[in-house]
Amino acid sequence: MRQATPYSAAASGRVGEREAAALTTGEGSVYRQADDYDRRMSYDPSAFPPFAVTVDLVVLTVRRHALCALAVRRAEPPFQGRWALPGGFVRADEDLAQAAARELAEEAGLHAHDPSSPGPDNGAHLEQLATYGDPERDPRMRVVSVAHLALAPDLPAPRAGGDAGDARWAPVAELLQQDGYGRDGEPVAPLAFDHAQILADGVERARSKIEYSSLATAFCPPEFTVGELRRVYEAVWGVALDPRNFHRKVTGTQGFLVPTGGTTTRQGGRPAQLFRAGGATLLNPPMLRPEV
Repeated sequence: MRQATPYSAAASGRVGEREAAALTTGEGSVYRQADDYDRRMSYDPSAFPPFAVTVDLVVLTVRRHALCALAVRRAEPPFQGRWALPGGFVRADEDLAQAAARELAEEAGLHAHDPSSPGPDNGAHLEQLATYGDPERDPRMRVVSVAHLALAPDLPAPRAGGDAGDARWAPVAELLQQDGYGRDGEPVAPLAFDHAQILADGVERARSKIEYSSLATAFCPPEFTVGELRRVYEAVWGVALDPRNFHRKVTGTQGFLVPTGGTTTRQGGRPAQLFRAGGATLLNPPMLRPEV
């Protein structure tokens, strides 16, 4: 029987992925991948190019029945004067979640929801979205961004902070335009860096998750009506929903909404029943997005 060599085994793709896989050398000895670690081979950090890590935030809210995102105008190069998503570099003494929560507080004046905190918490929903690492995404140096998605109820006008020259809530449809003009008549330029892609991914995450989870209630105040919740779905999905069918679905899903016992007339007309988010995290059956 022909004896396998390290070269022929590796070239054929039959090398195991774990240390249990072994190659027999010409001298009859056995090599294992784990041997390099067992010998505590030295690690030279200078052999690898340095790069920075940032967090970028897709902060979404519903304002005037439209899905809006927080945008900041860059006051410094690169992309000086262009609109961008809020974010910043991760500090040496913080992890990614801490960095995202800090930027959320600095850029939007929001604190992240703490699920372990007892009692009502009006903090913003914050979750990790995706990682973006194209070598050319930042002209300054190699930068890897870990984007986060934040959702909160109707929010006041933001204040610019950090290296931002201005900040505003802008309809996501306007921010994702590549040309033309916005509502204020200002020419629309693409977002800085790869933030258009990050924003699009964040919007799609929100649109898909409200189909099967209770995430839509993160856009609502602690107590809300079914009509207010329906307008969240309509703003996020960009479609009109039948009020009766929507009311039947959300009130018929056990644990989704819990009556508070109160009513409100803030929408005008007859008093409407108030609800709060229940303990259910998944909708069964899901609320499927209408095809448009």
